[in-house]
Amino acid sequence: ATVELAATYAALILADDGIEITSDKIVSLTSAADIEVEPIWATLLAKALEGKDVRELLLNVGAGGGAPAVGAAPAVGGAAAAAAAEEAPKEEEKKEEKEESDDDMGFGLFD
Repeated sequence: ATVELAATYAALILADDGIEITSDKIVSLTSAADIEVEPIWATLLAKALEGKDVRELLLNVGAGGGAPAVGAAPAVGGAAAAAAAEEAPKEEEKKEEKEESDDDMGFGLFD
C-alpha cells in the first residue's frame, strides 16, 4: 500500500507544480523518498493520467462525473448530443411501461 500511495503522491506533486506526469518523474520522486516503485506501475499511472487535468479531477471529485446535464449537451456535442438527450426520456418511458406490465401477473405480494 505504501508503494501505491507514494506513486500517487508523486503524481499529485508533479501536477501541483504544473510539471508533466511521466513514469520517469514518478520513479525519481519516489526514489528520492527512499521508496522503490517498479517502473511498470509508474508507467501505468502516468498513462492513466496522460492528457488529464489532475487539478480539475480533484476539484470535481464530488460532482458525480456522469453524463453531462441535458441543457449543456447541445453546447458540447451539437445536434447529435441533442438527439441523444431527446432519446433518453423515451427510453425511460418504455422501461416504466415494462414495469407496469409486470404487475398484471395474476397475483400480488399481499394476496
